[in-house]
Amino acid sequence: MGYLRAQATEFLRALRRHRESGPGTGTGTGTGTAAGANGALGEPGRAAQPGDDVDAARALRRAARRISGTLHTFQPLLDADWAEEMRPELAWLSGTLALEHAYASRLERLLQALHRLSGSTAFPAPRPVGRAATATATTTSVPPAAPPTHPASANRGNLTVGAAKAGALLDRQLTLARTRAHSTALQALGSSRFHAVADKVALLASEVPLSSAGRRSATPAPGAAPVDLRPLATAARERLTDAVAALPLVTAGSPYNAEALVHGLSPDPAPHPQDTPWHQVRLLLRLHRYALEALAGADPRTDGTAGPPDDSVDVRLLAAGEALDRHRDASEAAAAAAQAARTPRIAPATAYALGVLHADQRHEVEAARYAFQHSWRKEPIRLP
Repeated sequence: MGYLRAQATEFLRALRRHRESGPGTGTGTGTGTAAGANGALGEPGRAAQPGDDVDAARALRRAARRISGTLHTFQPLLDADWAEEMRPELAWLSGTLALEHAYASRLERLLQALHRLSGSTAFPAPRPVGRAATATATTTSVPPAAPPTHPASANRGNLTVGAAKAGALLDRQLTLARTRAHSTALQALGSSRFHAVADKVALLASEVPLSSAGRRSATPAPGAAPVDLRPLATAARERLTDAVAALPLVTAGSPYNAEALVHGLSPDPAPHPQDTPWHQVRLLLRLHRYALEALAGADPRTDGTAGPPDDSVDVRLLAAGEALDRHRDASEAAAAAAQAARTPRIAPATAYALGVLHADQRHEVEAARYAFQHSWRKEPIRLP
């Protein structure tokens, strides 16, 4: 499959960029086939630019997700043992590389929400980690804002009292988690496990291990019809459609879902039971998009994305995917605020600020659900 080979090439190109970004990446040199393939794909003499390691890590995650998703959807056409061995390794890699960015984005989101809710500017900016400490262009920070021109209400005044301490507490907890995630990613990229994955991806860039059905598709016998990829892509779409049908879209059809917010404000530390099916729909939507890209047989563009069929974009899928991304971000931010509120011996004003922050992020969850159902129920629109 040309799509798999193209994504493997993107993976290797991103890996080369990550290694060229400097010693701070901690990846060292490649081993085996991966090192040789990367040498051919690299850009000799190119000076590393600020933020190269961040962009390269993002490209690595993107390519790993697409390869893993394609292995899942089109597994009947691939060597079963090889696909089953590759998928968890690619999931491990993309998940490990995503953690640092997730913690940084979560902290920025929560600090901005605290600023918006309280009208105070007394919040710490998220601190850079690793190479980002010297690359100011990629440092996450909360932009200063002008103080409110209207008198603060009594509730806002009470919130402001604890908001600064709540922001400092979140900064300590999430920055520590981000630092640990950064170290874990560096260790992963220097491990023998990662090099084994890179070697297999390098081989994938030249030859895709196929099953007997896949080999017939690649080289059909004279007079025989090639294997059609569309039934497998249709199955991925049907799994998505069934999962969406099981969602409480009627409840999510209101921008203020009081029933769900009651459960979202529960003191139960377990994750919100309604969030899990929405997260599953997000994953199935991603698999559906990757299947469409594979059907199109499009080569990745310079930004790492792949062109959809007929050179058009299904804006409904894009809008739905963005809404589900916001849903995931808001639900995880709410969980982080709730976790911080359980810190022993914090002041009542701090706990109050974190409670308001948690409620605000649960409102964002409901707004994202509303946006998703609004986008999903629209007729598909394609833009040239």
